[in-house]
Amino acid sequence: MAVKIRLARRGRKRMAIYDVVVADARAPRDGRFIEKLGTYNPNTDPASININNERALKWLLNGAQPSDTVKAMLSYRGVLLQKHLQIGVLKGAISQEDADSKFEAWKATKEQAITGKVDILTQAKADARQKALDAETAKNQARLDAIKAREDEAKAAAAAEAAAAEAPAATEDVAPESPEASAEGEETQA
Repeated sequence: MAVKIRLARRGRKRMAIYDVVVADARAPRDGRFIEKLGTYNPNTDPASININNERALKWLLNGAQPSDTVKAMLSYRGVLLQKHLQIGVLKGAISQEDADSKFEAWKATKEQAITGKVDILTQAKADARQKALDAETAKNQARLDAIKAREDEAKAAAAAEAAAAEAPAATEDVAPESPEASAEGEETQA
């Protein structure tokens, strides 16, 4: 029986989540499996890979063949390096302590790289959010300035209309008195 370590799809449409399973090569993709090793969620950034490394190493040492995608994930998690080091220990090329120290050193640098990437993504997201907030604030301020300018313009126009309305009224009040005054002046002279 050929045993494969592969992905089994689950989740809703366009939001797939995968189970990492050990299954018979003849079994359907989402069908019967021997053991579930973990999950893979490609919808997050960086992708979430949760695999039981010890069980995956056991299956690899027993001859299970990973699919291409699972092979990349196991390499990312260090399981293939662990397998390589364990084979060296079994052949007597290196001691178990050396293999463990090499794996721990690799694991520390890998975790540092992953946390660095997460920090960069978080900072970029925060910067984008702040930039959008600043743009929205500037846009709102421009709107407020335009509204205030229109209100000032309307007040100035209303003041000009009021002044224009008062000016003709003042000239009309003075004009009727002048003809009467001139008529009265003519009567007094006569």
